[in-house]
Amino acid sequence: MFQTRHYTIAFVFIMCTYFAPQCANAQTNAKANTVTNFDKDGKQVTRFSTVGDAIDAHDGEIALFNGVYYLYGTSYDCGFEWGNKNAPFCGFKSYSSTDMVNWKDRGFLFDAQTQVWQTRCNGNTYGCFRPHVIFNEKTGLYVLWINVYDNVSGYRVFTGKSPVGPFTEVAEPKLAVNSSAPAAGLNNGDHDTFVDDDGTAYLAYTDWRTKGSIVIEKLSADYLTGTGEVVKNITTGNTEAPGMFKRNGIYYVVYSDPNCGYCSGTGASYKTAASPLGPWSEGKKISDNSCGGQPSFVSTIKLGSGTVFLFGSDLWNNAAKNEALANYYWAPLTFAADGSINPMTCEQAFKISGSDNKVSTIKADAGFKTHCDISKNVQRSQSFIPAKTGVLTTIELTTFKTGYPDAELAVTIFKADKTGKAIGSALGTEAIPAATIGWSAKRVAIHPKIMVTKGAAYCIVIKSAAATGCYGFAFRDTAKTTGVELYSNDGGKTFSTEKNRELKLQIHFGK
Repeated sequence: MFQTRHYTIAFVFIMCTYFAPQCANAQTNAKANTVTNFDKDGKQVTRFSTVGDAIDAHDGEIALFNGVYYLYGTSYDCGFEWGNKNAPFCGFKSYSSTDMVNWKDRGFLFDAQTQVWQTRCNGNTYGCFRPHVIFNEKTGLYVLWINVYDNVSGYRVFTGKSPVGPFTEVAEPKLAVNSSAPAAGLNNGDHDTFVDDDGTAYLAYTDWRTKGSIVIEKLSADYLTGTGEVVKNITTGNTEAPGMFKRNGIYYVVYSDPNCGYCSGTGASYKTAASPLGPWSEGKKISDNSCGGQPSFVSTIKLGSGTVFLFGSDLWNNAAKNEALANYYWAPLTFAADGSINPMTCEQAFKISGSDNKVSTIKADAGFKTHCDISKNVQRSQSFIPAKTGVLTTIELTTFKTGYPDAELAVTIFKADKTGKAIGSALGTEAIPAATIGWSAKRVAIHPKIMVTKGAAYCIVIKSAAATGCYGFAFRDTAKTTGVELYSNDGGKTFSTEKNRELKLQIHFGK
């Protein structure tokens, strides 16, 4: 019924308590953990946390500490929009996993809702981005670097006793590049932190005063500031987002080529050197589009089965100013015998051993996509059949907003016929104010508290009178549907079936 510029829609409907066969997690074992980037048709999928909310951490990195993977990134759920002076700063989030499949939301790295951080990073500024965390074995502290635009260096640094914080800010770092430039300007940008085998740390960063050349500077022993030992102009400009690593005695820096903020399909190139401070080789391109995204990081993941150099790119959402819906491409780089990086092949999925060498199960909510169209004319409906008579206590709808909807979202429950269409009067309805719905796909709970009967058909109709903006949902197409999904584009006058399509909902019952 509808299409986006990049994919056609598909849906999933998750039934919980008392929906016996449907409540099984549909998990299957595999020989290795499978990390999925795209569905079988090559369309983007959304990654969800273990509680069922979309992962909202962008332009950061994945790091491995003490057998646990940590994903760091900038949050957009509160409504941050680059260039919108009224938009708030959301902060930096982290997630943890032992298998790269199941991600636990670990919250924010520090409290960014204070006046200080809103002044530094809200839409009235260039924003704050790219959280990167490294561990200093000498001090026993985790060190967080973020990119800011309110000072001279372009960065702020924090320390914490845990990979997920809370992190405490230390003194502003001093760097050799643009040290005499005006504060709060476009001085230095996207960066990466790298720790060598001997414990020496380096900062690879983007020099905006040379229109995007890559710079590498050695950091102090505590990793909190630069030393002045630096190599400039590793690239000649029009690049950004370096990712630095070492393999078999060779140092690599992978970067966005060209630079293009919030652009999808940006090229990726790399250079090599025998020393972090060079000299560096000529650049070689390994992808023309970074598998639909923009390069973000290359993480060194040391596992019992060997070392993986994990490439990540942000699959930006059509250059939207708010990127809460952006997805991710993750896959290991591969290398030729001479150490050169092979051209990227954009893996639909890849297998990786868990950091604890355990094989994980496939998540029941894997394979989701998101779409936004619920508004004045467009409604959606999902039917279900209870496996037990009882009180329908809670419905958790996975939803989000795009733009600024000027009306609330309404969820109404009806009895349904065999085709899934609503019949009779509404059994219950609840309005969800726009202000309570975020920009990232998350669960929103309503509590109808109505009696339903085992074996009878019911449906949930989702609609809004919004004339601007829209409300979205999560979905996938599957042959094993648990109900019927219907679509209306005439304000609910007529509904048509979208075959094998189900909304992502959770339904809970009580006595």
